[in-house]
Amino acid sequence: MTTVEEIVLNANGLRFSALTQGEGRIVLCLHGFPDNMRSFRHQLPALAAAGFRAVSPTLRGYEPSSQPADGDYHIVRMAEDVVGWIDDLGAERIDLVGHDWGAVIAYAVAALAPQRLESLTTVAIPHPGRLRSDGIRKLPSQIRNSWYMLFFQLRGIADYVVEKNGWRFIERLWADWSPTWNPPAEELDAVKRTLALPGVKRAALAYYRAMFDPFSTAARETEKLLTAPTPVRTLAATGALDGCMDTRLHDLAMKREDFPGGLEVVRFDNAGHFLHQEEPDAFNRVLIDWLTRQPGQPGTP
Repeated sequence: MTTVEEIVLNANGLRFSALTQGEGRIVLCLHGFPDNMRSFRHQLPALAAAGFRAVSPTLRGYEPSSQPADGDYHIVRMAEDVVGWIDDLGAERIDLVGHDWGAVIAYAVAALAPQRLESLTTVAIPHPGRLRSDGIRKLPSQIRNSWYMLFFQLRGIADYVVEKNGWRFIERLWADWSPTWNPPAEELDAVKRTLALPGVKRAALAYYRAMFDPFSTAARETEKLLTAPTPVRTLAATGALDGCMDTRLHDLAMKREDFPGGLEVVRFDNAGHFLHQEEPDAFNRVLIDWLTRQPGQPGTP
């Protein structure tokens, strides 16, 4: 089997580090917050062994070379980055996997450029367009889970608290979101080192601040993408113990009429928000079955 390599992807005048392994159809894996491109370290070798080329890039802003001069971290811009990566990789169509913010971006890509995707896999995040109307309205306890999003709007204060005491805030989020998992200390340290790079903390928090921007053109473009149907065949994975995004939202907000290309929802009973890291073997079996199966075939639980 091929080994993991680090490459550089180019899009929209920015440079993005990425990990890649394997040869074959490309599976592009997008990390979330608080995380980095090592989020899919368990998936890269499994996908390579299954005959795919797995690529895990660093999202916009998570390193100095990918921080735009205009500070634009609206989701539409990250979706455009993904399309640029597909072009840079020389592919016509790829399979897209996203966790947390990576899942939100992946939904936007499916609306922006569905012709570039073979399939979509989202991890821990239901369809954003339904979260308010069919999700949070019917499950208001989710507002409590999402307290950190409002806290991040406190510019200066939030920036200080997130980094205070050796990034203890980040440790708290991981513990709250995946309450039965003890993440490897070296991986948590790697995430902290990523956030400590010049400009990264500001960029990571800017994702949340852009989400509360109702007026700009980029905000309107983002809203249009995130409320659109998802025409690409979609697998949505959720952890039953998720303390960030309540797993019941996948029952409320995943409407089959929003997924004309097909939808499957898989729940991992013993995992939380970082389910692809918590139960990598089980997740990899489901993912590879999904990627290799023809549309309409029954899946492997």
